[in-house]
Amino acid sequence: MTAADDSPTPLADHPHTEVDQVAERYYDAIVEASPIFATDLGLDIRQDEYDDLSPTGQEAHYRRAMTALDELDQTVPADDIDRVTRAAMRNRLGLEAETHDNGDDLLGINGIDTGLHSIRAVYDAMPTDTPEQWQTITRRLKAVPSAIHGWLATQHASIDAGVLPARRQVRLLASQVDGWITTGGFFDTYLAGATTADGPLPDGLHSDLADAVEIAKEAYAGAAAALRTDIEAQATDEDAVGIQRYRLASREFLGSTVDLAETYRWGQEELARIEEMQRETASRIRPGANVAQAMEALDADPAYQIHGTADIPGTVALKEWMQARADEAITALDGTHFDIPAPARRIEGMIAPTHDGGVFYTGPSDDFSRPGRMWWAVPEGVDTFTTWRELTTVYHEGVPGHHLQISSAIAQHDQLNSWRRNACWTSGHGEGWALYAEWLMRDLGFMGDSGHLMGLLDGQSMRAARVVLDIGLHCGFDAPAEVGGGVWNWDKAWTFFNNHVSMDEGSARFEVNRYFGWPGQAPAYKLGERTWMELRDAVRAADPGFNLKDFHTRALALGGLPLDVLRSAILS
Repeated sequence: MTAADDSPTPLADHPHTEVDQVAERYYDAIVEASPIFATDLGLDIRQDEYDDLSPTGQEAHYRRAMTALDELDQTVPADDIDRVTRAAMRNRLGLEAETHDNGDDLLGINGIDTGLHSIRAVYDAMPTDTPEQWQTITRRLKAVPSAIHGWLATQHASIDAGVLPARRQVRLLASQVDGWITTGGFFDTYLAGATTADGPLPDGLHSDLADAVEIAKEAYAGAAAALRTDIEAQATDEDAVGIQRYRLASREFLGSTVDLAETYRWGQEELARIEEMQRETASRIRPGANVAQAMEALDADPAYQIHGTADIPGTVALKEWMQARADEAITALDGTHFDIPAPARRIEGMIAPTHDGGVFYTGPSDDFSRPGRMWWAVPEGVDTFTTWRELTTVYHEGVPGHHLQISSAIAQHDQLNSWRRNACWTSGHGEGWALYAEWLMRDLGFMGDSGHLMGLLDGQSMRAARVVLDIGLHCGFDAPAEVGGGVWNWDKAWTFFNNHVSMDEGSARFEVNRYFGWPGQAPAYKLGERTWMELRDAVRAADPGFNLKDFHTRALALGGLPLDVLRSAILS
C-alpha cells in the first residue's frame, strides 16, 4: 500500500471466494465448538454450556485446524485479499498445529489467562435483561464442575507429558480462585446483583440461581484444592520456560519471529530513551525535580484526582470519568483523523467484578447490540485515582486504540469473512496498535499537558521494562548490572520493575507475576508498536502523497493480522 496504484483490490469489490468459504467453515466450526467464544460474539449458541477443556477438546481443536489448512491448500486466491487471508490462516493455524505437536497447548496455569479465568469471565458478557437469560445463566453455572474437571484433566496431561507448571503460578492461581469464591467475592456479588431489566428475579428463579452459584463455588473450591495438593506437588520451582518454549510462545503472540538477543538489547535501549523523555518532562512539571518528585507533585495535585469507582453522588468517579474521556475522543477524532464506523461510536466504561488489578477491553457483539467495553479491575482498597496516569489508558483501550481497531474490523460484514473480522487476533498486532494509538494521541496534540504526557511515558516505561524482564528471565540472558547481573530471579525482577515503573505494590505484583507466568505476551505490546511505527514510516517515505488518515483507514480495514502478514500486506 505504498501508493494508490499498488493498493490491494478494494474490499467493497471482493467476492465471496473459495478462500472465504474455507475461512467461514472454520469459523463456524470453532464457534460451534466454543460456547465461550459464542458469548464473546454475542451469539445465542449453546449458552448454557462450556467448551470441552479436556485433552479430548484440545485434540478436536487441532483436528479442526488441520482440516482447514488442508482445505486451504486446495484453494486458488482470487485477489490480494484472498492472499492475505491464506497467509493469515497459515500463520495462525499452522502455529496452533506446531504448538499441539510440541505438547505446549496443554499447560495453562498462571494468574491472568487460564481456563479457570475464562469459565468465570464468561458471565461478564452474558445478557441479564430477562428471566429467560437468567435461566440460561443458571444452567451454565451448573455446568461449571464439568468444565473445571476437563481443564484439570488437561493440566494433568501436561504434567504427564513432562511440561510442568511453575509452583509460583500454581499458588497464585489458587489464591485468585479463593478471591472469587470467598464471602463477598465475585460469585456472591454476582448473585446479589441479579436483576432483570424490569426488576428482581422471580423467587423460584432466584433460589435456583443461588443453588447454581453454590455449585460453581464448590467446583472452584475443589479446583483450588487440587492446585494446592497434587498439582503443586508435581510443579517445578523453575520459573523460566527456556528459550525453546519461549520462541514458540513469542511467535504465537507476534505472528512473527524475532531475534531474541537483539530484542533484549533493544528493550534496554528503548527503556533508556523513554526515561530520558521522562526526565525532560519532569523538569517542565517542576523545575529541578527528578521523575519521582514530579510524579509526587502530580499525585498531590487535586486537579488530577478522582475518588471512588462508580455512582457516588456529587463526585466524578472512575467509571464516569473514563466514559466521558472515551466519548470525547470519539467526537474529536471521527471525521478528522479517522472514519469511525457508526456502530463503533458507542463504548461503555465498566468497573470489573474482580479485583486482580488489570485493565482490559472486550469487543462488541457481532451485531453491535452489545457495545465494546473498557474494564477496570480495581484492586481491593483502592479508591483514589490520578488522571494524569490514566488518560493514556483510555486511549489505549478505547479510541483510537482497541475499540476502534476491533470495531472497525467487525463492522465490515460485507467486506471481510467472519474469521478475519472476529477470530484473527494477534497480540503484537492488537496491543501494538493500542500503544501506537497512545503515541498518536500525543502527536495529534491531545497530550499537550505535561502531566498527561508523563502518564504516557510512565506506561511506556513499563512496556519497555517488561520487554527486558520477560525475555531476560525466560531465555536465560544475563540480568542488567543495576540488579547485580547474572541469572534473573524474582528478587531481581521485582527490583528491576520497581526501578523503572511507578505503581502501587498490588498492581506491581500483578504485573511481575504476569510476566513470570505468561511468557512472550507482554513484550508483544512494544514489539507490535515498533512494527506499526516502522510500517507507517516506510509508507510515508515511499509515497509523496502520504496521508495519515488514509494510512490508518487502509490498515484497519485489513482486520487483525499476524505481524508478518501485516507487514507484507502494507508494503506489497
